[in-house]
Amino acid sequence: MPLDSKSPTGPIEKRWEDHRFHLKLVNPANKRKYTILVVGSGLAGGSAAATLAELGYNVKCFCFQDSPRRAHSIAAQGGINAAKNYHNDGDSVYRLFYDTVKGGDFRSRESNVYRLAQASLNIIDQCVAQGVPFAREYSGYLDNRSFGGAQVSRTFYARGQTGQQLLLGAYQALERQIGAGKVQMFPRTEMLDLIVVDGKARGIVTRNLITGKLETHIGDAVVLGTGGYGNVFYLSTNAKGCNTTAIWRAHKRGALFANPCFTQIHPTCIPVSGDYQSKLTLMSESLRNDGRVWVPLKKGDKRTASQIPEADRDYFLERKYPSFGNLVPRDVASRNAKQVCDEGRGVGETGLAVYLDFRDAIQRLGKHVIKERYGNLFDMYERIAGEDPYQEPMRIYPAIHYTMGGLWVDYNLMSNIPGLYVIGEANFSDHGANRLGASALMQGLADGYFVLPNTIGDYLASNKFEKVEASHAAVREAESNVTAITRKLLESKGTRSVDSFHRELGKIVWEYCGMARTAQGLKLALSKIPPLREQFWRDVKVLGTGDEFNQSLERAGRVADFFELAELMCLDALERNESCGGHFREEYQTPEGEAARDDEHYSYAAAWEYTGVGKPPVLHKEPLTFEYVHPAQRSYK
Repeated sequence: MPLDSKSPTGPIEKRWEDHRFHLKLVNPANKRKYTILVVGSGLAGGSAAATLAELGYNVKCFCFQDSPRRAHSIAAQGGINAAKNYHNDGDSVYRLFYDTVKGGDFRSRESNVYRLAQASLNIIDQCVAQGVPFAREYSGYLDNRSFGGAQVSRTFYARGQTGQQLLLGAYQALERQIGAGKVQMFPRTEMLDLIVVDGKARGIVTRNLITGKLETHIGDAVVLGTGGYGNVFYLSTNAKGCNTTAIWRAHKRGALFANPCFTQIHPTCIPVSGDYQSKLTLMSESLRNDGRVWVPLKKGDKRTASQIPEADRDYFLERKYPSFGNLVPRDVASRNAKQVCDEGRGVGETGLAVYLDFRDAIQRLGKHVIKERYGNLFDMYERIAGEDPYQEPMRIYPAIHYTMGGLWVDYNLMSNIPGLYVIGEANFSDHGANRLGASALMQGLADGYFVLPNTIGDYLASNKFEKVEASHAAVREAESNVTAITRKLLESKGTRSVDSFHRELGKIVWEYCGMARTAQGLKLALSKIPPLREQFWRDVKVLGTGDEFNQSLERAGRVADFFELAELMCLDALERNESCGGHFREEYQTPEGEAARDDEHYSYAAAWEYTGVGKPPVLHKEPLTFEYVHPAQRSYK
């Protein structure tokens, strides 16, 4: 299967403008004739639905929450990147492009990343116009702070609530279109299958999560903005409802899944506290602007933080990476935290934590300044950990946070299935093997506000769409498939809960396909997952029926998809015999313990084709070329 990325050529700063000019347009009167299905209403989906409706298309928008305001985008705390250079500290669109390609360890498309950096300028203006209350300096100008992987201050923020405030801006735009009758909203509705007619994505099958009723929706294009799949690990910083079902079911209909093993570990999370914990909590990366990361110098030092003098402390990130210090990218910070804990120098009862200390910042700036910057984050930490971070250092440890992998898309954000577009974290396109902090919000809004609304018109104007009736064979087959899966889950009269299987699966994936991976461990995982999946279908206990509100059934369907995805993740990690970004194979590292890439053999996006449960997937490779940021050993020293 040939993979045409449709990446434009020519001077990189003109590629998006030239490409956009040559896209076909739909005239305003004709936009009313098209219906677009948008699945997901977070930052990517919500901004896309609002913008498409503003342009004149008819939009149906679906979310499994009771309101778009509950999308997981609200959990993004620290900020959103944009190359405005307000601090006059050397930032530029090119530098943001460079930092992003380098931060992703040279495993992303240059054209996509440069377009993202260009769009960042417009995103801030758009959000300010919507009334997003970004932090401002005393003079009234928008404030910025720095984030991991950058030596400039380019991150716009609203205290520790940036995602929530940006989502409210997109939500207001979406509500305006709902009120105007251009968007039909379907809350508490989950997509369970993709309808493909004559090779084109034409609809979805959904389940009403309140009544259990299965429904079919037909349109001219389908847009998936359903977020990432980090909950395959069971414990992650994601909301419990985050899942992979929409993109996985699309994958089983023929959409290629790219780079599934590229998962991100966030270094700044509250450590695991018990065996029955259901999720983890993120402490924003912005805290590393003022907090210093350290552990005791000696192994087994059990003194409290206040009892350990400066001479007995190891500020290991500052020591190893003097240029970037505590603001190294997430993958680098996470691996180093794991390393010192593996050496026996971790803190807390479990020894699986490091300190994030604000003592020096409070002395330098005053408690009131730290409170203004991070007050809600400090309050959240105190409620969860029972310790006052103004008095004692926070204890943090890496945890699963973001997934750089996702459905393969071309430069227009369309998958290999014509008419199926994938935006935000649900696609693989912009971050390579590691995402820089404060870039998730940037990508979601760039895709939804500025990229997709331009590219989707070209597809609509270039194709004729026959009317699809409910009696069409493809529609009936998709409905039958969903019914069969539901029936199979409900008919299982097993003894184990869905969560018990999910927890066991998560431990396998975390242990063998988490922060560090080896060929031996990945092969062991691939031997453990299939029999556990078979046991799941044989011994899972799903309560209730299908024609009612049934969260047990919801979770069972999502975990069934996680089982299949987990196997593909491990296979992808085993196939990639190199280390890059968040994919760290212990066999491939430099003498200093850094990731060792193999650009000669693995400078490609791995796009996997589904061939059936239990059958080996087929790997397709999209070669990556670098004209502007030439691959080199990544160094933050």
